[in-house]
Formats: sequence, C-alpha cells, structure tokens
Amino acid sequence: MPLRSAVAALLVLLAGACATSGAGPPAQAAAHAGKRQLPNDIRWVRTSAEYRALTRQAYSIAGDRLPDLARGLAAGAWAVILDADETVLDNSEYQRRLAVADSAFSQRSWTEWVNERAATSVAGAPEFTARVHALGGRVVIVTNRADAVCDATRENLRSAEIATDLVLCQAAGESDKNPRFQRVQNGTAAPGMPALTVVEWVGDNILDFPALAQNIRSDSTALGAFGKKFFILPNPMYGSWEQLH
Repeated sequence: MPLRSAVAALLVLLAGACATSGAGPPAQAAAHAGKRQLPNDIRWVRTSAEYRALTRQAYSIAGDRLPDLARGLAAGAWAVILDADETVLDNSEYQRRLAVADSAFSQRSWTEWVNERAATSVAGAPEFTARVHALGGRVVIVTNRADAVCDATRENLRSAEIATDLVLCQAAGESDKNPRFQRVQNGTAAPGMPALTVVEWVGDNILDFPALAQNIRSDSTALGAFGKKFFILPNPMYGSWEQLH
C-alpha cells in the first residue's frame, strides 16, 4: 500500500476510534440510570412480603377486637375511623414515579395522581371494612386530602373496594384531624349522620390518632392504646416523623 494511502487509512481508523470512545460514557450512563434501584423504603413497601404481612396482621388484630369493642352498641351507632393514604390506599406508585424522575413532592403532581384514581388498596383493608359493616358498624375516612379532590378520593376508594359511609377531607386551614374526630362523635360531621361511638382508629401516622403527636414516642401510657383501640400500619416513605431531629 502506498505510504499516502496507509496514512489516510490510519487517520480514518483513529477518527472512528475517537467517535466510539466519545459515545461510550453517555451510553453507559444512560444504561446505568435505567437500572437505578428505587430507595429502600419504596422498594420495601412495593415488593416485600414483610410489608404485606404487617398490614394484614394489623387489620386482622383490629378486626378481631371489634366484637368486644362494639358489644352492647346498636347497629349503625358505632364506627371505626381510618386514614386514607398508606392506611387504606396504597400510593407507592406515586412515590415510585417521584423517585424515578428524581423529583420532590409537589402539590401539582400529587393532585394529578389523586385525580388518576389509581391508588390500590392496602393489603387487608377491604376485608377489614367489610367486617366492620358485617358487625353493624360504620366506616369513616378522615383524610388530609384537600376538599377539592374529595370526589376523586371517594371514587378511588370505591374502585379499591374500600366500603365507606363517610369521607371527611381537609377543609382549608384544618390539617388537625381532631376537630373532625369530634364532629363524627357529636353528630355534626355530615347531614343525616348521627353521633357515633368510635371504637377504633386506624392510621399510618401518629397524627391519625386523637390528641397524639410525635412527642409521645417515649410515653408508655400514651402508647398503651395501640393494639387495643388504636392500630397503626407501617409507612417508611413519609410522615410527621420526618420533622424529627
């Protein structure tokens, strides 16, 4: 091969090698990003047997307590109050989407998710609400979802087979659930709904229970109602505990 041709061929090879080398790292980075694992808290809720065992266990114990707690109460005169998110509705798909997009929670994305009505039921929740009704009780959901998305929430609850008698969302400025708890008990929660004896509360956040907050974590007396009339489900993804230092 003439020297000039050999040099030209070598230059072509070198140019090709450089182009290939330049394309390599971004392609590898993209492949790595596609295989990025979800944070352990979201993975645990979405995939673990332990999470499902715990939610079923909580609902099973709560259901077994109902006959004793409702004894002597007329049908329709007593109720169980439950939270919605991560208590009866599983929003881990929303959390997964945030993680994949490397995005923080926003009111806009949350509202879009709620309006999808795509949350599934937490394991054990449909059976529990059915048991409450079978025993003559009422199912009341007290949630801090905004009133503006309450209709979408009710539809999602129905599609997730969570049978409810009343859904109380958050009015503007009322993030504290205690006033709504009181209205359920004194009969002012909704037209036609009588005063109800609340025999159990079920939630995933300490604020889902009357007059409780994170400061009771070392108070054995305040924690003594759990497993008796208060029943809590695991939620490592978010909650009022995030504000602790």
